[in-house]
Amino acid sequence: MIIRTAAHADAADMTALLNKIITLGGSTAHQTPFGVAQMQSHYIAPSALISCQVAEDAGAVIGFQWLGWAVDPDDPMPADWGIIASFVSPDAAGKGVGQHLFRATKAAALEAGTKVIDATIRADNVAGLRYYSGLGFQDYDRLRNIPLRDGTPVDRIRKRFDL
Repeated sequence: MIIRTAAHADAADMTALLNKIITLGGSTAHQTPFGVAQMQSHYIAPSALISCQVAEDAGAVIGFQWLGWAVDPDDPMPADWGIIASFVSPDAAGKGVGQHLFRATKAAALEAGTKVIDATIRADNVAGLRYYSGLGFQDYDRLRNIPLRDGTPVDRIRKRFDL
């Protein structure tokens, strides 16, 4: 497995991976499929980017992890906080992909001067909650009854990792 910085050439593979996860449902806040241009602007090269790492195995992207500055005016956080998002192919689950990605993301966060990393996870995403807890993230808040696209209310658990 190779962990490296995401490149524009990875956008199609990253999009396919994320869309597969979206289609399966229940483990991401994203509910509508991404296009390649959206992947590039949202994860690979947004203005708030701190780091976007991909995990590659046998020439295929099997996961990626994004870290960006907390700049959402509808969800204000301190200026030195980063927001994390992690995506691993269901076919690669349990192989340590997320652990390897987080090592690279954590190093980038420290280099950028990030003080805290926020992970906001759907309460019904048991695997995601377990993953972030296993990395040392601690619960600090709960957003209640955030509606999914179909109107179903789902809580979001907020976890933080202090650097």
